Amino acid sequence: MSFEPIALPWLLRAPEGFRNSCRALSDADPELGATLQKMATHYLDAAQAAAFGKAMARLRAGGAKFEPLSGFRLAILPGATFDFIAAATPAAAARHGIAVEVTLCPLDQIEQQAYDVASELYRATPDAVLLAVDHRWLGLDKPALDGDHELRLQDAVDRLRGVLGALSETAATTAIVPTIPVPPSQLFGSYDRREPGSVRSLIDRFNALLPGICAETGSVLFDVAALAESVGTATWFDAAFYSLYKLPFSPDAVPLYCDGLARLMGAMRGKARKCLVLDLDNTCWGGVIGDDGLENIRVGGGGAGGDSFLSVQRMALELKARGVILAVSSKNEDETARLPFREHPDMLLKESDIAVFQANWNDKASNLEAIAAKLEIGLDALVLLDDNGAERAQVRSALPMVGVPELPNDPALYPAILLGAGYFEAVSFSSEDRARSASYAANAQRAEVYSKARNLDDYLASLEMQIGFAPFDALNRPRIAQLINKTNQFNLTTRRYTEAQVAQMEAGSAAFTLQTRLADRYGDFGMIGVIIANETEMGQVWEIDTWLMSCRVLGRKVDEAMLAELVEAARAAGVTRLLARYIPTAKNRMVADHFDKLGFIRVAEHDDGGREYELAPSSFVEPKLPFARAAEKAPA
Repeated sequence: MSFEPIALPWLLRAPEGFRNSCRALSDADPELGATLQKMATHYLDAAQAAAFGKAMARLRAGGAKFEPLSGFRLAILPGATFDFIAAATPAAAARHGIAVEVTLCPLDQIEQQAYDVASELYRATPDAVLLAVDHRWLGLDKPALDGDHELRLQDAVDRLRGVLGALSETAATTAIVPTIPVPPSQLFGSYDRREPGSVRSLIDRFNALLPGICAETGSVLFDVAALAESVGTATWFDAAFYSLYKLPFSPDAVPLYCDGLARLMGAMRGKARKCLVLDLDNTCWGGVIGDDGLENIRVGGGGAGGDSFLSVQRMALELKARGVILAVSSKNEDETARLPFREHPDMLLKESDIAVFQANWNDKASNLEAIAAKLEIGLDALVLLDDNGAERAQVRSALPMVGVPELPNDPALYPAILLGAGYFEAVSFSSEDRARSASYAANAQRAEVYSKARNLDDYLASLEMQIGFAPFDALNRPRIAQLINKTNQFNLTTRRYTEAQVAQMEAGSAAFTLQTRLADRYGDFGMIGVIIANETEMGQVWEIDTWLMSCRVLGRKVDEAMLAELVEAARAAGVTRLLARYIPTAKNRMVADHFDKLGFIRVAEHDDGGREYELAPSSFVEPKLPFARAAEKAPA
């Protein structure tokens, strides 16, 4: 069996009667969002995806809510026919935790839409704009063999920069910019790579410039060229469909393209998964350790079977290096399951790589719940890699929010399947991401210290915590935007802002912004909190627009320290009142009493559970806190 990403082999095929199920969807379903996401976790053909999108549009028009799916408005600026892609995108987006509303702008009017502030594009107030361009729109579809290849390349860059500049000046929205697939035809054969005016060379050089352009403009890179390469460019490009319908690529590739786009939207909304949970027998090694013994399991050794399992372990370690947490869930005796990690000479994975090790005879769903609880992350942050089809089916049924890729019989394909499914899609990579696995290991040390402390104050003092505050800045802007878009539980209003909007807050004078960092004797948490407070028209009044914090630092009095910093800034600005609001969501109930606990006065309550508060900075008395400023010496 080979890996054919164009068929999305990590997904099960849609059940019979799928389109009828779409028509039967109703806002009377109390778990409508979860139902939609579960339905979307199948491979859907064009008709099925279109039926799903129509059902969502019908429900949205009737005022339906889609939680826990996150809302997202996407505008598409197409350089070719994109109707099929736009119709299939809502289903792919729901698969990745997003309830997307798509605005498809008129065909081949990219610049007209971008430069006209009254255009359909801007009326849609999108969260992101997909620049659906290819080599044809950029003028890179013909060779430049008369010495003007540099001018041709610069024209393409300038055209793209012009559109990106118009978007950033007119609307605080994020542009999604694709890399450009290279058509399979070669004018010179292998010499195309050496001839600077060949189509391949022009596109390759343009693609090489895109990461820098995206970094400068706060855009998100969509690697369409990688998608095309994964299926083969001879399959991706379909000359007949382009000639007849101006379709930019083969209709067969639409599900893969939409899935790639949906992963990006999910990552922009903080929906990317955080933890890979590994089964052991016949997943990380061949054989059953409890039956075959240490000497007879297959891992490494140069054999085809053993090397396949080694490739699974290597992939897990590579994911760990980029910040994905590793856990184990295995039906085994604990000591038996740990034996290969401790004693097998060919094992790449070690016990120290595993943040949570669950080896017992409980069902997989219960173990996954225990893993999520111990790591203090949501079940929707987990991905299970398990060779056993019955176990996969049980988890999908009991915990549909957990990512469970379908796997083939050949373990050599497991890494390609897992990475192809895009569960761990990223739109940024920070030092905090890189250190996430180490951070969870440090949490275990903190838990041990806590178990020996006489009381909470002694425990907090023993951590020797250092806290740092600063306004928003360009250096930390990607991490600030990441926190704003991924934090769900400790988030008082759950408002989402793009990097472009964060940049506007930095430059403006009408908002107080605060980023908070924390470190202790066991490690550096990095940035863990954000506050945005806006001046109001009432004068000398600030309204707290956003207050969020990482759940990793709950119970450490960080929220009290953040309030003290906010109050100090408010007093300095002559502010007499702070206004605040709690807006309930499906995930933030834990902070319903946040402002009550901090001493705010509740002034209004709403039928949906929302609350409004105020606080006079002059009446605030700063509590004794267990922190030193980051530049100061930690407390003894």
